[in-house]
Amino acid sequence: MEAGPTTLLEAVQYFASEENCINYLKAMRWPDGVVVCPTCGKRGAGYLATQKRWQCSARKLANGEAHPKRQFSIKVGTIMEDSPIGLNKWLPVLWLIANCRNGISSWEIHRDLGVTQKTAWFMLSRVRLAMQDDLTGGMMGGEVEVDESFIGGKARNMHKDRKARAMKGKRGGGDSGNKTIVMGVLERASKGKPKRVRATTISDRKKATMMPEIAAIVSTDAKVYADEFGSNWNHLGPYDLQMVNHAAQYVDGQVHTNSLENFWSLLKRGVGGTYIAVEPFHLFRYIDEQAFRFNNRLHADGEVVTDAERFSRLCAQITGKRLTYAELTGKAQERPEDAF
Repeated sequence: MEAGPTTLLEAVQYFASEENCINYLKAMRWPDGVVVCPTCGKRGAGYLATQKRWQCSARKLANGEAHPKRQFSIKVGTIMEDSPIGLNKWLPVLWLIANCRNGISSWEIHRDLGVTQKTAWFMLSRVRLAMQDDLTGGMMGGEVEVDESFIGGKARNMHKDRKARAMKGKRGGGDSGNKTIVMGVLERASKGKPKRVRATTISDRKKATMMPEIAAIVSTDAKVYADEFGSNWNHLGPYDLQMVNHAAQYVDGQVHTNSLENFWSLLKRGVGGTYIAVEPFHLFRYIDEQAFRFNNRLHADGEVVTDAERFSRLCAQITGKRLTYAELTGKAQERPEDAF
């Protein structure tokens, strides 16, 4: 495959050709050059140039039934499956969301690409599914930071009646009412390994909620750093926990959560500045988006990951994932007019 684009302008020009789109995604999906049927797994499908799709040589499945989908396009088995939107629009969207630090809104995609806003939102949501961390990096170890943050509207900006309802039964004071709790775990950079973060929404800050989430991704031999709230969730826990009291100081030698605070800053800038209002039900998708960009900023040797490299990494993750509009919204009867 010839060298791909290195800038957004080059990407738009390069992917205007459907042949370039197919060849690029083929190299990402099947790097050894052997096309695999997404339905039966048979290798060596033949390319039908006039139809721009492949045909599996197998006529029957392993169970003896007739092969239901012998012919398939590059979209089948990816987040783009069943989408009538052309690859010349899909790939620029992948480029933009992979490389815009604060994200890109569905309204911007709607205006720039000429699709409806609802379709643009659906496209971005499917790309965010590809951005999810499948835990392929294994357990986190070494020096690990654990922290939680509150994402959502500020209670002080609400009408007094709504503010009273939002704050009813809330603990912690301040401006935490009506917000979603997000817990983050960050593994600090070590020799030959850049820092990486994982984050998820949680229902509360109790030990019964937080400890299982931490135990699932943090090795018990890790050094865990947290703020003073860590004593609540780690009481009699298995970790070597060191805490910093933010009321007195933010850094005590190696004990701090500043790297995670950096991630919270990026996340809140995107949610509050680009997306404006995010429903708590969908918040985890926007967290996955920001975590992908954060985790793909540097190579293991400390060199900066280029936009083209980050785009390629995202394209390599679009296979084997599917999100329908019904799953996204829970309303099967409502579909974008040009998304199916």
